[in-house]
Amino acid sequence: MTKIREPRRFGPGWPIRPAGAGPDPTTALPGALASRRAFSWYLGATFSLFWVFSTVPAILREPGAPLENATGIALVLLFSVCFLAAPPVAWTFGTRGRVVVCLAVLALTLLFVPWLGPDVVGLWTYVGVTVGMCVFSWPRTIAAILALTLGALVVRVLTEPWSDALLVQPVIILSISLMMSAFARTIAVVNELRATQAELEAVTAERERGRVARDIHDILGHSLTVITVKSELAARLLDVDPGRARAEIQDVETIARGALADVRATVSGVRGTTASGELAAARGALDAAGVRAELPSSTDVVPAAQRELVGWVIREGVTNVVRHAGASRCRIRIAEDSVTIDDDGTGPVVTAVGGPSAAPSTGLRGLRERVESVGGTLEVGRGELGGFALTVTLPRARAGIRS
Repeated sequence: MTKIREPRRFGPGWPIRPAGAGPDPTTALPGALASRRAFSWYLGATFSLFWVFSTVPAILREPGAPLENATGIALVLLFSVCFLAAPPVAWTFGTRGRVVVCLAVLALTLLFVPWLGPDVVGLWTYVGVTVGMCVFSWPRTIAAILALTLGALVVRVLTEPWSDALLVQPVIILSISLMMSAFARTIAVVNELRATQAELEAVTAERERGRVARDIHDILGHSLTVITVKSELAARLLDVDPGRARAEIQDVETIARGALADVRATVSGVRGTTASGELAAARGALDAAGVRAELPSSTDVVPAAQRELVGWVIREGVTNVVRHAGASRCRIRIAEDSVTIDDDGTGPVVTAVGGPSAAPSTGLRGLRERVESVGGTLEVGRGELGGFALTVTLPRARAGIRS
């Protein structure tokens, strides 16, 4: 199981999650009690224990009962430890487990009744804080805190004559409990945002790796295909036409240097592909492969916003013609909202059920991802020339102004 790194950014870094989201996946008992995040809670919660230790004088008011006094002091220490441990323990549970933790803290306060009597309601503030740190839904949180507040008020009213002082402890329970509830929810939201940010960073990194891999494949696939074709042509011309062979070898060097520059630019994220540039490259690649090219005279009809995409379509389509089609003729048609590349070669592969298959190579898959990511569509099949046809419909919503 992959261990999730504890957050180390600004803030207490407590593993607080809403009760409905389930337990903290990064820690479990008993390790949760000794985690760095638990000590962050201990540091702040320890300062609130002066309310508990303020009960010591009341517990020791009977000097002649050492056993009873010792039991009372032990109970103070036990309650302090349990209160400190309650939230870290609760965070390892879901809703039901957290309810049990809150009820356990409430039950511990009732053990002080023999010593404190009605004054035990002063300890219910700790119960309210525990409820707040459990991050139940707001209705449940408010209901529990109001129940504690009203319970404290009822106990006070039934045991003492009415005065404004009776409202002090209920108001303290209500205010501190609500404050800690809001504080805990803020931390829980921050933790969720951090988790979401981490997921987005992972997704972004994965997409970037996919983009680089796709671009390098498209660049090298096209360039290496042209280099192979020109090298074979140069070998055939070496004895027949040395001058032409020398020119083809020079073209191979130029293409190789260009491919290297493209790879470097792609890795650095600054490479640009244009329809006009790829159209010119397509003419040279088809000519070297002995394929008669029927190409448009310009790419002005393509909206400016779509020219990079059209360039990738031309690159991949011509690479497939040169590498796989076995064609003698290739035609590229460019319209404002579509690009079609077809040939008179062997055509698409036919599946066992009789339908045409896209023969989904890495290049076609990458091209489909590019097209669909901007809202376009890619179709493959048999074309008008009898061979393979690649048609990309550009997204109309993104059509730009012609330049």
